[in-house]
Formats: sequence, C-alpha cells, structure tokens
Amino acid sequence: MRPHMWTALAILISSGAAMPRMDAVQLKMFMEHVGESAEGCPLAQAAKMKAESALGCPFAKARGATKRAPAKFNAKEQLINIYGEHAFVPPDFKAGDQRGPCPGLNALANHGYLPHNGVADIATMIKATNEVYGMSIDLGGFLAVYGTVLDGNPLSLNPGFSIGGPSQHSQDILNGLGLLGTPTGLSGSHNKYESDVSPTRGDLYVVGNSYHVQRDRFIEYWHAIPEDTLAPQQYTALAPFHKKRFIDSETENGYFFYPPFSGILVSPAGYSFPPRFMATHSDEYPEGYLSREVFTSFFGVKGDNPDNFEVKQGWERIPENWYKRPIGDDFSIPDFLADVLEHASYYPRLLSIGGNTGKPNTFAPIDVEDLTGGVFKTADLLKSNNLECFVLQIIQAAAPDQLGTMFSDVKNALLPLTDKLQQLLDGKSCPQLQSVNMKLFEKYPGYTKP
Repeated sequence: MRPHMWTALAILISSGAAMPRMDAVQLKMFMEHVGESAEGCPLAQAAKMKAESALGCPFAKARGATKRAPAKFNAKEQLINIYGEHAFVPPDFKAGDQRGPCPGLNALANHGYLPHNGVADIATMIKATNEVYGMSIDLGGFLAVYGTVLDGNPLSLNPGFSIGGPSQHSQDILNGLGLLGTPTGLSGSHNKYESDVSPTRGDLYVVGNSYHVQRDRFIEYWHAIPEDTLAPQQYTALAPFHKKRFIDSETENGYFFYPPFSGILVSPAGYSFPPRFMATHSDEYPEGYLSREVFTSFFGVKGDNPDNFEVKQGWERIPENWYKRPIGDDFSIPDFLADVLEHASYYPRLLSIGGNTGKPNTFAPIDVEDLTGGVFKTADLLKSNNLECFVLQIIQAAAPDQLGTMFSDVKNALLPLTDKLQQLLDGKSCPQLQSVNMKLFEKYPGYTKP
C-alpha cells in the first residue's frame, strides 16, 4: 500500500478518535504530508457537503495514486449474462438455502455465479466477485480468506463459508478436521465481519438481527442517491447519510460497538460497494450510474417508489441489460481505502475505535497506544509504514480471540489469514505488535454480549 494513503488515514484517526477537528500541530503535519487538490477532493467541490473541520482533502494523493485513464465502455465485454444457467432463481429457505447481510453475494447466489445454497469456497468467491462485479483479486481474495477463517472452516480440504447462517449444505465444504462447532456464516459474524452502522440493515441489539433489509432504512438510502450522476460522485454524495447512520447507532443503540476491522474498515463497504459495484455502465455513463431502479433490484425490493416498496428478503437480483465495470478497471484495496478516507474526511468519527457503554450517547473512544501496549502511538502512525503495520497486525493479533473455541488447533485454522496478511507485510520494517489489549473492549456491552 502506498505510504501517503496510510499517512492520510493516520491523520484522520488521530483527529477523529477523540475530537472532530485537528489541532495546530496535526494540521501542520497534514500540510507537510498531503497535497491539496480539488480534483482529488470531490467533497471540496460541493458546497452543500463542505467538510466540518480543517481537514482539507486528506485523500487527495490517495485518489491521485489510484487514478486511471478515462473509463471506456465496451458493451460486449461488460454485459453480464442473467439467462440460462444464470437466470434468477429465488432462494428456497425451507430447503436450507442461505442468504445474508451482503446483497452482492446474495445476488450472485440467486444467479448461479455462487452455489444456489449460499455456501461457496474461496476460489469460487474470488472468481464470481471479479467476473460479475469487477472486484479486484486482491480485495476479493482478502475478503474471501477473512470470511472463511472467521465465519467458515479454513481447515476443510475446500475451505469456504456460508453467505448467510449455518447451513445443512456446509458439510460438503466445511468438513475439516479440528472443527469443534458449527461455522456461523456471515449472518452470525457480528463484530467480526458484519457490524453496526449498516446503511440498510439494523443494529443487532436494536432490531434483533443484522442481516435483513429494514424497509425504512432502505428508503432513506434510496433518497440519498442522487439521480443522473456518475457513480463516483454518487458515492461522494452519500457522506451525510453515512454520518447520520453513525449518529443513529450512537443515539439509539446502547450496545453500539465500532471495532478496528469490522467497524472502521468493513462497515464503509455498505456505502462504497453499491455505487462501485452495482452501478450499470454505458456510453453515457462509462464510470457507471446507480439508478434507483437498479438499486432496488440489487436489494431485493419490489416497487417503483417508497409508497409501494416491498422488501423480499434474499431476493437480490441482477437487472436486465446490466453492464459491469470496464475490463481492466477492477476496484481494488487502494480504491476502497480511498473511499474510506473520503467519507472520513467529511466526518472523522467514522475512524473512531470504541462504542457506547450501555446507554445511548455514551460513546467512549479507545486510545491506540493503550490498545497496542505502547507499540504504536497515534503520532508514530504518521511515520513510514506504521499505520499499515498497525491495521494488518491488529487483525492478526485479535483473530485468535475472535475464533474462540471453534477449533482444536487455532494456530492451524488461522494459517490462511496469517499467510495473506504476511504477503501484505513483506518488505516492511514494522514495529512488532505482540498482542492487542482486548480487555479494553470489555467495558462495551456490545462486545461482551453473547
């Protein structure tokens, strides 16, 4: 990962974890490390979305680093087949089909790009997300491996996971030695993969599940998407909605918990992935346009306006005449991190580790130095590759605790994730994080509640 991207993220974390704007020293460091560019800062171009702090545009260079040549539309290459073996078939929940919190994966299963029962191996996950959505191999690979280790069975001869809950079909894939429990799937991955602050799903400890589409929240998302606008600008325009959803969790959910990975680095996908992966492309919109009709189809909603919307849980569908991202313009890890930075520049608290302490409006942030036993300090995250080292190592250090008693040999179960993280850390001189002080999380009932 490019150092300047991590530098910008470090600045945001240092400002967002405890307060909404930078002090003079942080602002000076910001100006030294990050260039200002209106082209790289779409929020700066929109007066109605003026940033509420002195952050300027911390993602400017990150955007520039991932900028490509103008997208070119190729109808033949980009049209996605939804006929024949890929015709839409709704899930048969009585037969055990699984659908979960990710509408994109649900749609892939409904169209046969993933097994219809909703249980898939790592290779199939990577292939399907790349072939249909243009998700890069690095991003798809990391998410598939992480999902398998935390929510599936990495010890299987054919490792994979359920995109929904535990499945009777899982035995074909999730049948590895040393498995002591039943893999939860994505629907049971709260605080590991799925988290609060979802744009369309409710917080687990408020509505009782975190994988069903909530009609009122879907309608709010539907209204937040500007019409007749390029997909990148549609994502930019979602920042106020993203901020509102964070505040909703904080003010309504006494068990609101926002951990380092599922909170800071996964929950933003609910705002980034629809315009990045669900937008259809054309000569008029080579960078994509997420129309409201396409949006409702991908979320399994029937109707053409909020007055007649009907949510069909698990019926996510790829629309007819839908064209994916241009070939060679795959959306990668750097692209996603730039998206995370963009919304965080509008509302820095989106990068705050912490949660409510039992009642609404009791959000208490965690200091990075306390979390890492002094190995990392907020100020040091600006140096070299320290922030990248922090993010990757904290995932690795916290994973054994997250796995709990699921496997008889936790170390062996973690090997796929350990190997993937090591690939990203190779060649970097990282301060060695020995452990994460998980006890700091114990004051948050959203973390300790079973």
